[in-house]
Amino acid sequence: MSTGIERVVKTAGEDGSGHEPTAREDWEQRIADRSDNRSTAPIPDLPPPAGLTVVPGAGHVTLRWEPVEGAVGYLVHRASAGSPPDALTPLDHRGGDVRSVPDTWYVDTTGEPGTSYDYAVASVPTVTACGGLGKAVTGASSPAEATAPEVGLTVDTAAAGEPLPRPWQPMIGSERLSQLLCTDTSGGRVIGTELEAALRRVHDEIGVHTVRAHAILHDDLGVYREVDGEPVHDFTRVDEVYDRIMAIGLRPCVELGFMPRDLASDPERIVFEYGGIVSPPRDWDRWADLISALVRHLMDRYGHDEVLGWDFEVWNEANLSVFWSSTRDDWMRLYDVTAAAIKAVDSRLAVGGPSSAAAGWVDELLEHAGHSGAPVDFVTTHTYGNAPLDLRPTLARYGSTARILWTEWGVTPSHFNPVNDSVSSATFLLHGMRSAAGRLDALSYWVASDHFEELGRPPRLLHGGFGLITVGGIAKARYHALHLLSRLGGTQLPVTATGDGADGLVQTWASRHDDGSLSILIWNHTLDQDKAQGDAALARTVRLRLYGLGEGATAEVTRLDADHGDVTTLAGRLGVGEWPTDRQWDQLRAADTLVAEPAALRHTTGAALLELDLPQPAAVLVKVSP
Repeated sequence: MSTGIERVVKTAGEDGSGHEPTAREDWEQRIADRSDNRSTAPIPDLPPPAGLTVVPGAGHVTLRWEPVEGAVGYLVHRASAGSPPDALTPLDHRGGDVRSVPDTWYVDTTGEPGTSYDYAVASVPTVTACGGLGKAVTGASSPAEATAPEVGLTVDTAAAGEPLPRPWQPMIGSERLSQLLCTDTSGGRVIGTELEAALRRVHDEIGVHTVRAHAILHDDLGVYREVDGEPVHDFTRVDEVYDRIMAIGLRPCVELGFMPRDLASDPERIVFEYGGIVSPPRDWDRWADLISALVRHLMDRYGHDEVLGWDFEVWNEANLSVFWSSTRDDWMRLYDVTAAAIKAVDSRLAVGGPSSAAAGWVDELLEHAGHSGAPVDFVTTHTYGNAPLDLRPTLARYGSTARILWTEWGVTPSHFNPVNDSVSSATFLLHGMRSAAGRLDALSYWVASDHFEELGRPPRLLHGGFGLITVGGIAKARYHALHLLSRLGGTQLPVTATGDGADGLVQTWASRHDDGSLSILIWNHTLDQDKAQGDAALARTVRLRLYGLGEGATAEVTRLDADHGDVTTLAGRLGVGEWPTDRQWDQLRAADTLVAEPAALRHTTGAALLELDLPQPAAVLVKVSP
């Protein structure tokens, strides 16, 4: 097994030229040879969607429209009823990032009940472009009703169904993996021990396969230094952290960044409290040598067959100046050089990018690769506060068959935002996963644990951290949502929905297990983060009708709402201060698991009925045994 330390020594070529072409240089030449003058794939000028309707409901309106070929999403606009067309502006649901939605419907809860608004929708061909608006349609929500409106859901339990996609399983995000070795404490808890426990929990309970983290090339892992002007590679500490995640059963998505200090062109350009250097390399050949050496070392240590299943992602969010101090052209050069360095080790290895913020630079990378010949085995990007856009039309436009990996996704891009600790963030997660199912290869929630210190270590238990699990190992509502998803069966079943808020405000994911039992997940959600704490006008009564069950079928329900699985509510009831007392820790741990409760099915001729109260925000998993 390799020691992980490599002193880099250049030797002259045997032909006396002083240089022997390396495998990396061969790959760089192959990229150059494949470079051509193919024309730019133009951004299409898309028409607005046809068939816009606005359906009023208690506390909301639901907009629906026809899909437009080539659209990655749609941007909903609104103005006061009767306003001129130029008064229409994009609706802001307070997600803090991309406002376009990928689906052909939108629930607006931001209006004043009883007030009429004009709505129009534009097609979005790429995140940086927007088509024209269609004709406006007027609608208004109604005030809250005395009793919650009904939503009817009907499931044919004997339907053939189809395989249920699981976009949450391929990947999860994490704080930089060097923290697995950290023996410091936050809130009295050992950072490395708890970060490892959180990653183990998402693997064991949710079935996650891969972990992605920043800063594998950061100086706290000591991968690169120069001695007497010569590079020294040392992967000893990379081995330590990768050994730990491999022992859990996870594998890494290797995000290649940040820049080692001794290799950086501007080591003073940093991001985050831990000082990730965001400048390009001062020596491109030494950067390429480092990448090839790392990949070769990983294959030697973990085996070729294993590492061939890993993804190598180039940098992080270079389309934001905070993460890349140079130009887009320089990042494209970084991509080409890095891809060549990886493929020089084994052409079967997977490399991709642009790992961008807000779905940016996807067109630009594919366009660039079309000219440079650089391989793009997978496309990665990030978004927050919304379901991810549908990138399939973009890839089709460039003739790409790359996999689509959203390597960061969450309810908000903001650190220390209370919405991260809310039940609303859990229903957001369910909404996004359901929307994404079947149109991408991974949707990676950012991040597993609140042991996360980009802007400093957690100041208190509930601080609006990105983690699914708190310091101290307590599941937040978002973690419970992922766990509920993991309990769905392998076959998804069609659902017919009717009533006020059906297939919009109230969403459903019905499934059947191999043993014939059913798991049906139902939730009440709006993207509007002003409603994160709930709105009584949006509460619904759900009447679930199941066809094809025998008289002996039984049911149980697992609830996720303010009274079930909400660590924020529980901590408030216990009077937790900045950090729990020993007794409060014990009380929080005792309530860390959602508990299923029996539910009474009412059997009628040919069907079984179940009635459920569903506040907003809330979710319920119905498990039916035949």
